Formats: sequence, structure tokens, C-alpha cells
Amino acid sequence: MAEQDELGPRESMDVDVVIVGAGPAGLAAAIRLKQIANDKGEEISVVVLEKGSEVGAHILSGAVIDPVALDGLLPEWREDANAPLKTAVTDDQFLLLGPAGSIRLPNILMPKLMGNHGNYIASLGNVCRWLAEKAEALGVEIYPGFAAAEVLYDDQGHVVGVATGDMGIGRDGKPNAMFTRGMELRGKYVLIGEGVRGSLAKELITKFDLAKDSDVPKFGLGIKELWQVAPEKHKPGLVQHSFGWPLDGKTGGGSFLYHLEDNQVAVGFVLHLNYKNPYLSPFDEFQRFKTHPAIRPTFEGGKRISYGARAITEGGYQSVPKLSFPGGLLIGCSAGLVNVPRIKGSHNAMLSGMLAAEHVTRALAAGKDNAELTEFDTAWRESKIGEDLKKVRNVKPLWSKFGTFVGIALGGLDMWTNEIFGFSFFGTLSHDKSDAASLKPAKGCKKITYPKPDGEVSFDKLSSVFLSNTNHEEDQPIHLKVKDMELQKTSEHDVYAGPSTRYCPAGVYEWVEEGAEAPRFQINSQNCVHCKTCDIKDPNGNIVWTVPEGSGGPNYPNM
Repeated sequence: MAEQDELGPRESMDVDVVIVGAGPAGLAAAIRLKQIANDKGEEISVVVLEKGSEVGAHILSGAVIDPVALDGLLPEWREDANAPLKTAVTDDQFLLLGPAGSIRLPNILMPKLMGNHGNYIASLGNVCRWLAEKAEALGVEIYPGFAAAEVLYDDQGHVVGVATGDMGIGRDGKPNAMFTRGMELRGKYVLIGEGVRGSLAKELITKFDLAKDSDVPKFGLGIKELWQVAPEKHKPGLVQHSFGWPLDGKTGGGSFLYHLEDNQVAVGFVLHLNYKNPYLSPFDEFQRFKTHPAIRPTFEGGKRISYGARAITEGGYQSVPKLSFPGGLLIGCSAGLVNVPRIKGSHNAMLSGMLAAEHVTRALAAGKDNAELTEFDTAWRESKIGEDLKKVRNVKPLWSKFGTFVGIALGGLDMWTNEIFGFSFFGTLSHDKSDAASLKPAKGCKKITYPKPDGEVSFDKLSSVFLSNTNHEEDQPIHLKVKDMELQKTSEHDVYAGPSTRYCPAGVYEWVEEGAEAPRFQINSQNCVHCKTCDIKDPNGNIVWTVPEGSGGPNYPNM
């Protein structure tokens, strides 16, 4: 409070509902709130805060989109000429990759829920831009470039809003000539849809002990590039998923190629962050994957357009925490609603936003402001979201316990029994330990030597980050906080051989050797693409990701 007094008072805005994050969950919630109010002839004020420079700037996903949520939210979307879902899936392929070849798995062996016919290949960023237009047409106020940095509480400890971060704070922590005080957005309800491992969601989960009855959270790292390929290599509507090489049988992960419109192909690589070898580099595994003889020909002679990375929630049904807290709800990826084997989460994110809107409007109509909507926790599990996630709840634990080949086979069997008979031989399996705790000391691990990028289909980190259009105001406090720098040296460096220099897909972290001096931990925070892997994978939980000054970070055009 004393620090706030020194910086001066913040302006305040009072609304009915504050939504943090203009992703699919937040925008679906905003649209549904307005739809319900309009149907009743009532007014409801809704504000959406988005830390990206524009809606969609920080959105990165595969993405093959199941339209089930969109059909419920905007039933006539197919008649909208501006709708960004233009490429329907026409061909679904599953490949097992070996070092020199590949085997296509028969589609008939795959559980029905793994099929993609009826789905669409699209840029999720462009979907969000389009949803934002729909929301604004209904009267929703969207403020891009403003990062929600603080949760506001009342005297009873109920959440009553959020505050945006101050702008114009120098690297020394003091206001500079560009200083502007943050703003308070106060609402009767606050919906947190800030994405995976968001700083506000982390605070709320800890403060209200929301995870006490759920399993340990699990994550993956998704790295994606968008390419313009030669017309003869482009197959609109082709969805190709693969697993195996370059990963060994004990390291979980997979990859995809999605053929969009306009000769564009999205290529991605998802690595489960419970890997053990600290010498492993997700970025370099991705670059190596593209050199496989079943993959490389698609990209030869093409042009890489964009690059990005972000963490993915993988804990699933059993890892979803309690989503209600006094004054609001967690939705979307803040809640952890990704279906791992389908590599899909946007449909569940939207459904959660829509469901949250329905619960909030009922509470507002009953005159219950800043209440705890505990019925939401039962409602999502009984909805299409719970049905979707429960069927696949054992896939990730089985994969982690038995490795790729046996684990995937058992996971497939489990999906079949869930789909046909509605039960699992395994019940509901638990995850093991956190992804940070899974890392082994370097002493017992084999070093990995990666091939140099060829500049044709494989590339280095810095040229890749350049394509993400990442930028942060240089004169601002570093938004990546190291709690104990001595621990970083004695453990992360000395015991684990500096895995931060490898797990970060943007070259943010370096251990700099300076003569006889002890190595220095350098943070190149301007490179940060906001994937939040460091917040998840540091073996000591010693790195904390926080929001930088508003509008900082990547600026993805079509990701």
C-alpha cells in the first residue's frame, strides 16, 4: 500500500464482469454474457483485458478445431463469409516414425474420438480476432495491450477485480519519463482465461487452495512453424499426426502437419515436459524432426513464415483444480481443459467460457455479487467438457508409465473401452510427480549432440525468435524472476548442467563463463515468447514467470 501511495492513485472502472484474456475461452464467455443479457432485454457490462498488442497476438495453437462449441455459440457461423474456418479436414493420417522410415497406422485401429473429419484446420489467432469482432458488435469492451498484473480483493478476501500493470517503470524499478499508472477494473465477477500457467491463476490456485483435491498438473511444450510450401506439395485438408523418432521410447511427445489454405502448412512438435534428461533440447528435437525423410520433402523449396512456442496443459480430467473461487472462475487453459491425445483444447475452452457465462448471469440475476459459484465445478464435469476429458483421462499416465509404444497401445485400448462400453479397466490413474521433479541430475545422463541447422528446413533459435516478432520495451524490470540466484548456480547449473539453456525455445537463458569467475546466469528477457516453460520445468521451481509491461511479447500474425 505504501508503494502504491508513492506512485499515486490508480483510476478505477466498475463493470459487471471482468474477463482476463482474449483467447477462445474469454471471448466465448464475453459473447455468451451479452447474448443472454440481450435475450432478456437487460444490460450487462463486460470488459476483456488482453496482454498482447492486439487480439490474437499471443495466440498459438495447431490448430485443428472441433466446431462443437462454435456451433452452440454462433450457430450460423458457416454462412459468415469472414469466418476464418475455411479448410475442412479431408484426410486423416497417423504415422509412426523410425530413424529412416515411417509406417502409416490404419485409421480403423484408431478410436473414433481421434478422428478429425468434421473438424477444421485454422489459425486460432485469426479465430480469436474474428470472435473479438463478434464480441465488440455486441457491446463488449476489449482492451489489448494491457496486462492484468494484480488480483484485487475486498475485506472478506473475495475477488473484486484486477489491476493492469504500471507502464514506464525502468529497469531500476523506478518510474521513468513514460510512466503511466495501471488501472483497476472492478467487477461483480472475474473470469480468468489468461492461458496456461498464468500468473493470476497461479496466485488464485494457491490462495484458495484450489488444487488440494486434484492430481499434480502436467504440461507439454508445443513448438510451431508456419510455412508457405510449393503448390504441388500442398494438400488442403490433410491432417497428419506422428510419433516416435526423433524421441526415444521413454520420452513422450508427438508432431503434426496441418495443410491450411493458400499453400500454407503448419508444422508442430509437442514434447511432454516430464522428460528426464537435462541435456534434451525441445527446440532442437523439433528441428531434427523436420529432417525426417517422411517430413522433409514437404518443406524443401518452401519458405518459413512464422515461429512460436507455448506450454500446453496435459494433466487432463484428474488434474483440473477447483475452478470456482469467491468472486470468479477459472476457464479455458487456465483451468487445464486440453484433450491430450486429440491435441485439442479450443473447443473445451469455448465451452467453459459459455458455461461460465450462464452461471454468472444466473448469479447476477439473483443479486449475488462476488459469490463463489461452486456449482460450476460439478457442471463442467457433467457437460460436454467432462465427457470429452473423462474418456481420455488415462492416456497420459499410461504413456508416462510404460513409454511411447506400450503406453500408446494401452491408451488406445482404454479409449476404445471408454468409447464403446463407458468404462476403463484402469479406473482413473494418477500422474506421477511434477514435471520439474522428473528431471534427473546431469551426472547420470547422456549428453545429446544435435546436428547443425541446414538453413533449409532446420534453423537456429535466434532466427526463429525473429520470426515470432517478439519485442519488449528494453527499459523495464525483467519479468522472469529468479527467487534465489545462488540456488540457480549450485543446483540448476552445477547439478543439472543448466537445462534452462536448452528447454527454453527462445534463447532467453544463458550461463556466461567469464574467465576464472563463476558462471553468470544471464536472462535475455527480450527474447521471451511467453511459453512459460521455465516456470514449469526449472528443477527447483526457482524461476517465476510474470507479465511484462503491456503489449510486450510475440506478435503472431496467423498462428
